[in-house]
Amino acid sequence: MESTNRPAASVSDQDVRAIDELRAVHAKLKNELAKIIIGQDRVIEELVICLFGRGHALLMGVPGLAKTLLVHSTADCMALTFSRIQFTPDLMPADITGTDILQETGELGRRKFEFVKGPIFANIVLADEINRAPPKTQAALLEAMQEHRVTVAGRTYELAPPFFVLATQNPIEQEGTYPLPEAQLDRFMFLIHVDYPSEGEEGRIARETTGGASQRPQKLITGEQVLAFQELVRRMPVPDHVYEFVVKLVRKTRPADSAAPEFIKNWVSWGAGPRAVQHLIVGAKTRAALLGSYLVRTEDIEAIAEPVLVHRVLTNFRAESEGVSSRDIIRRLLQEAAGKQK
Repeated sequence: MESTNRPAASVSDQDVRAIDELRAVHAKLKNELAKIIIGQDRVIEELVICLFGRGHALLMGVPGLAKTLLVHSTADCMALTFSRIQFTPDLMPADITGTDILQETGELGRRKFEFVKGPIFANIVLADEINRAPPKTQAALLEAMQEHRVTVAGRTYELAPPFFVLATQNPIEQEGTYPLPEAQLDRFMFLIHVDYPSEGEEGRIARETTGGASQRPQKLITGEQVLAFQELVRRMPVPDHVYEFVVKLVRKTRPADSAAPEFIKNWVSWGAGPRAVQHLIVGAKTRAALLGSYLVRTEDIEAIAEPVLVHRVLTNFRAESEGVSSRDIIRRLLQEAAGKQK
């Protein structure tokens, strides 16, 4: 296997230097976040992949696992504008996108409508507890996430790049939550599960977060650098066999496909679509670049397949009755794919 320290022939010398710079920034970013967030290394890694992969992330876990703090801290490490939207049952779409307000013009007796921008007009938008709001309000994010623009009263307003929606979600079994529609879920590049910390990590939390003033992370990267690294990621070379691996993997999640394994046909009602293929490739490119590699490998695909696919594979009643989750299905599919490769 080719060493990650030797550039592939299709990578320019300029990109080689840029990849080395991105790897260094990645290491510094992880160190800064480690000052604030104890543990959660996998969660941080997947969140950073989303940011440099030009994707949106949905963090799911029970309250109190530092999901909001992680997003805040990530924004603090970057010289980007940041806004937080607390989703509640009475939140309206205009509270997110903005609305026209009747204003005085300065001329006697004359008024006009002026658009007042909502909190969606920021580089990093934290949609906190997104499933606390009803679907009508959740849908206000759809155009912004996909097109990076907002349409209000027939007028379109562009969102300044870079633009990320980092949403947190409580488990849908909790009272007062609304499941996100499939079309909304598909806009998120990753669904990142935030689990409870280990016993050792929880001990550190008890000691290190109950004392004096907490640290604030340093600004490590500008918006221009983020955009440059995002373009760098898109230029990462991908061998043909990796493209083929991704396409076959995604098609196997669809129960109607002839290549689908029997357990997919038994437990899945709806498989992943073409956007999953795109996000797998981009996510693998980003992971490879962050680790200082100059070529995407199937190992990169396997490492990010679960957060890309888990919210795009919908289980049926049989799977629910047997206690099989979409995570279980994706992991079994990856195990079988890895076995066939060997």
